[in-house]
Amino acid sequence: MADRWITDRDPSPRWPHYTRANAGEVLPSAASPLSQQLCWENGILLGWRDGYVRGGNYTIDEFTDGHPEVAGFFAGYFYINLSNVRMQGVRSPLLTVEQLDLAFFGDHPEVPPYEPHPLDERPDLVEGIMGHLGWVMTTTSVPEVDAEKEMTIALRRNRPDLGAASDSDLVARIRMLQPLLRKLFDSHTPPSSDSAIAPGILGAVCAALGEPETAMKLLAGIGDVDSAEPSYRMWDISRRVRSSAELTKAFDAGVSGLLARLSSASSADAQAFLADFDQFLFDFGSRGPNEWEISADTWETRPEIALAAIDRIRLQSDGESPRVRQKKKAEERQRLTADIRAKVAPLGEELAGQFEGAIVASSQMAIRERTKTNIIRAVNEVRVAVRELGRRHAALGNLANAHHVFMLLDAEIEKFVADPKSFSAPLAERYGQWQQLQTLEPPFFIKNGVVPPLASYAKKGESDVAKAGAGDIVQGVPGCPGKYVGRARVILDPTEPGDLEPGDVLIAPNTDPAWTPLFMPCGAVVVNVGAAISHAIIVSRELGLPCVVSATDATKRIPNGALIEVNGDTGAVTILEVPS
Repeated sequence: MADRWITDRDPSPRWPHYTRANAGEVLPSAASPLSQQLCWENGILLGWRDGYVRGGNYTIDEFTDGHPEVAGFFAGYFYINLSNVRMQGVRSPLLTVEQLDLAFFGDHPEVPPYEPHPLDERPDLVEGIMGHLGWVMTTTSVPEVDAEKEMTIALRRNRPDLGAASDSDLVARIRMLQPLLRKLFDSHTPPSSDSAIAPGILGAVCAALGEPETAMKLLAGIGDVDSAEPSYRMWDISRRVRSSAELTKAFDAGVSGLLARLSSASSADAQAFLADFDQFLFDFGSRGPNEWEISADTWETRPEIALAAIDRIRLQSDGESPRVRQKKKAEERQRLTADIRAKVAPLGEELAGQFEGAIVASSQMAIRERTKTNIIRAVNEVRVAVRELGRRHAALGNLANAHHVFMLLDAEIEKFVADPKSFSAPLAERYGQWQQLQTLEPPFFIKNGVVPPLASYAKKGESDVAKAGAGDIVQGVPGCPGKYVGRARVILDPTEPGDLEPGDVLIAPNTDPAWTPLFMPCGAVVVNVGAAISHAIIVSRELGLPCVVSATDATKRIPNGALIEVNGDTGAVTILEVPS
């Protein structure tokens, strides 16, 4: 393989530092060429840039290299442009670079230092930034985002019969969806950035009161989080399984072939389950463990992924309902809000005003999850259209493998439809090279615009990390408060939850909302990466689970089956006992 991948572009000379922090949650594996170019570079990243400009921290003329400099792809791996993000800390009167870095990285030792650039300071933007912050601290909903939710639901509801569509029809649908990705990510960008405002202000207020641990509790149980809704629906389906001897027996026989077995049964229980599950897939089939990558399976394209999660959830007792957990966290939040409000009042109107504004600003986390869910619905519509194109040309013998269609470049789609046979060999070669990329461990940072050649990348799994022993502490960043003691269950792939049992502690490499159904059987969650506004944290707070993120190498250091204590207040994960 050459030292550069086919879709690699040069780093930005203006903003030269990139990071996998948070990016690894979004795209954990190397992106396919079509996903990178069609969905991201010519769709999502344009909307990301537009949203940054609309939020007031940037002007459009700052993005000068012909491609949005908000992010980058190197060796197919997705990176957020750290230098670019830091402008929000430099230019905002209410945020510093240090606070922003802490939200992104915790205490990661390799964070490149901030070095001022002559163009960083933009006093001309302060008025607009403050205006936007004022809006954030007085806004609890965005009607445009709610309308986009209905629009993306309608996209699925009105999906044409793709199997009957011509190649040209499929390409037309894909091209129709591409600018929609830009529009939807434009809506997503401001609340994604603004989600850090409430944690930052509440952290400062609670620290001033000598109660720093209270800040996270004020952000728990906020409610109406779209990315948690599939978990609640899975819970309801799992109760149907748990209450039926027939369905329990069917699940006990294994997830493989489960739908076929139930489809052949004529019982009321089997038919009711299938109806519920079909509706679940219609409503939430766009979700999956790598849902931003169009070549990856989702619950719709591989229902066994969702069934595997339901199989674990059904083992929980009825008393472990996530709605009960969420209600408890919401009640605690309301009580603590009143308590802190009373303590802040005597300290002056300014501090009290900041506190009230931060409470309102916490709504941005739910808005962020809604905008993300909207985008994922549109991404899935691209996915199924491209998959149909690959399926039919593999059946016709024009592709050796249906997945080879994802090796196309954006500019090649129409050419492929015109002469598919000519792409057979080139796409097969690219596919083999892309599979090699999946074996590489991308560097966590790209610093000073220097991208290491592919030959220098380490292989995944080669790093030598010592297992923690009894008494050792794996330190992370507090996510959702609370302490919990349980058995560690290391899971590297959400499609294979293995022997995850109720009460276990999920130890995961990264998590996006598609992982979160596996949160429900757990007593706590520990994640290798993540930050104060990670999806794992937002959903853990919604489900009422102690959570620690940015616990570096937790999946390698914590022995599977070890008895551990998770402290969601301090971020400490203590090994109490290791399996013999």
